[in-house]
Amino acid sequence: MRKPRDYDAELKALEGKAKELKTRKVQQLGELVIATGADSLSADELAGALVALAETKDTDKRAAWAKCGAAFFQGRSRRSAPAADRNAGGAQTQLGGARPASGNAGST
Repeated sequence: MRKPRDYDAELKALEGKAKELKTRKVQQLGELVIATGADSLSADELAGALVALAETKDTDKRAAWAKCGAAFFQGRSRRSAPAADRNAGGAQTQLGGARPASGNAGST
């Protein structure tokens, strides 16, 4: 006879994993804000900019922002990662090791 599955224990483990992933996501978003220099903005300014971005349906603007973001990550990887890791890492790896940008880069 097979041992019955402990669904409660499995659910608890999955909830723990989900909480861990959410915590990591929040941490990486904070690191991204710092790395881009957006931490110099007030919370209201940053929230307003993100709301405007999320509500924008203009595909040309979104494509331009995506291109700028991709260039940011490529530039970050060139400065902070060894040559062998430049093309292997994704945004997740780069965010985990992101450091605040020097100077006032990204602010106008």
